[in-house]
Amino acid sequence: MALRRPELLRLLLLLLPLLGCRLLAVELTSSNTKPVVQEFQSVELSCIIKSTVTPDPRIEWKKIRNGETSYVFFGNKMQGDFATRAEILSRTSLVIKNTTRMDTATYRCEVAAPSDTKTIDEINIQLTVQVKPVTPRCSVPKAVPVGKSASLHCHENEGFPKSTYSWYRNSEPLSADSKSKPHNSSYTLNPATGTLVFHAVHKGDTGRYSCIATNEAGFAKCEEQEMEVYDLNIGGIIGGVLVVLAVLVLITFGICCAYRRGYFANGKESGESYKTPAKPDGVNYIRTDDEGDFRHKSSFVI
Repeated sequence: MALRRPELLRLLLLLLPLLGCRLLAVELTSSNTKPVVQEFQSVELSCIIKSTVTPDPRIEWKKIRNGETSYVFFGNKMQGDFATRAEILSRTSLVIKNTTRMDTATYRCEVAAPSDTKTIDEINIQLTVQVKPVTPRCSVPKAVPVGKSASLHCHENEGFPKSTYSWYRNSEPLSADSKSKPHNSSYTLNPATGTLVFHAVHKGDTGRYSCIATNEAGFAKCEEQEMEVYDLNIGGIIGGVLVVLAVLVLITFGICCAYRRGYFANGKESGESYKTPAKPDGVNYIRTDDEGDFRHKSSFVI
């Protein structure tokens, strides 16, 4: 049923205050609330005043990182280290130059418009600064016997977001998917940690191994390292043990013979032992200045 003219006018009168409040309220918007940029590049944090009647609203930018809030733009000037590498664009947007990994944070654009019925509005911009991985540290065992386990490690901690890892043998990729592995392989590859574990190596695992760390910003590769898988010489090991046992037996036999022949007996003078002659009664031994030897002198016994 169509509204009569008086009812339509009454409805318009009721809506006019609401429309007026809408038109007199400061309102913000953004062309990109989650910008992503690579380290050392520039980025624009978009903050657009969609509506306001205040001719000169107050603009502020704040940075929120790890629960702490700091000023970026306050009192019509940049704060802290942003003073030399940031600027305001198109009245309210923020441009950061030469971004670093420490710029990854939430940025809040706040606008105060005293002449509007709604005097304050704000919008949050989540900035992500991606960092390219550095050359990963790779650890590859040089030699492993057949049938033994072997662990290869690859890691770097500079990239953001965190890197994932892939291993190569002789420049050929090793698949992390068990269904794509060669039939005779027995390894486990963890792309998140960069660990490659061979549960029981065989001769076919010999080769040059390298690792690549990758994230959204780029990749980095470590140098190839050789891993040799060798056969255990069981005969040689048994022969070596027998030789050592034979040497020990010969040494023991030689020591026993030496004891029997007296080579390890206490040293004693052969022949009659020499005894110092006893001093006769009534004889005193004296030494004169002119004589280098002792002489005895008779004494009278009363």
